[in-house]
Amino acid sequence: MEKYRIVFFGSPDFAIPPIEGLYENENLIAVVTQPDKPQGRGLKTLPCAVKKWALEKGIYVLDPQKIKGNVEFFKILKELAPDLIVVCAYGKILPKEVLEIPRFGCWNIHASLLPKYRGASPINWAILQGEKETGITIMLMDEGLDTGPILLQKKVSIEPEDNALTLAQKLSDLGKEAILEAIELHKKGLLKPIPQPEEGASYAPLLKKEDGFFTFKEPAWFIERKVRAFVPWPTAYTYIQGKILKVYKAKALESENNTPGEILRINQEGILVGTSQGALLLMEVQPEGKKRMSAFEFACGKRLKPGDLLT
Repeated sequence: MEKYRIVFFGSPDFAIPPIEGLYENENLIAVVTQPDKPQGRGLKTLPCAVKKWALEKGIYVLDPQKIKGNVEFFKILKELAPDLIVVCAYGKILPKEVLEIPRFGCWNIHASLLPKYRGASPINWAILQGEKETGITIMLMDEGLDTGPILLQKKVSIEPEDNALTLAQKLSDLGKEAILEAIELHKKGLLKPIPQPEEGASYAPLLKKEDGFFTFKEPAWFIERKVRAFVPWPTAYTYIQGKILKVYKAKALESENNTPGEILRINQEGILVGTSQGALLLMEVQPEGKKRMSAFEFACGKRLKPGDLLT
């Protein structure tokens, strides 16, 4: 069966399994990524994960600073004559001039069951909202924000222990499976675009640092969701004695008649803290200016004891 000529748009680690699948099964002719950016503590300018992968494979790479109005970039894409453009976590909306180039359109690998969680951070917001399942949508792109017709969907359960990192890995692998299946169905003439219903549509906006902030006046179950949803960034955090305490692992437990912020118990498992509804077991934390550590280690260092208030 004919292999499709594909140009892939993507940048982060999330996009690696899908692009590997396309490389192994189709004719991947070029990759478009975000420009190199300062990364890490040393702020050294480095390529994104997809660009690094593509260069190692000897694939032609484009990393324009901007796309809209970029005549030279449009010209190169047209000369490549792709059958299909596949987009996965690229981070920019493609203009009409790009959408019209490939023979079979531009397909997006989106990490939610559209029309739920359109936008930049669907994985995080699905966890925060307490969803029991999510999935991958292969979507025929239009000029809107994740509003194009649905080509294929695959579901996956969100387990109680999943955080944004573990769920992203599941969805990344599922994205590879979904895009390859969609292409095969398309080759057989069995892929039919279905318009998205507006009913049930929701948005997952770009994360901000302040999204991770919490106080113990919030319910324990909601704080736990924040901890799981906002790893590795912006990370759930609160203030203890005026300094930031980041929380990387926590568990909501049932408990009655608590004073929010009161330490109920300290042991090797962690610090059990009262909230407005239930109690929160802090398990792994990072005090401001220090390394990540167990909550028990933090409690010992601060000489905390049951009855103290974490405020």
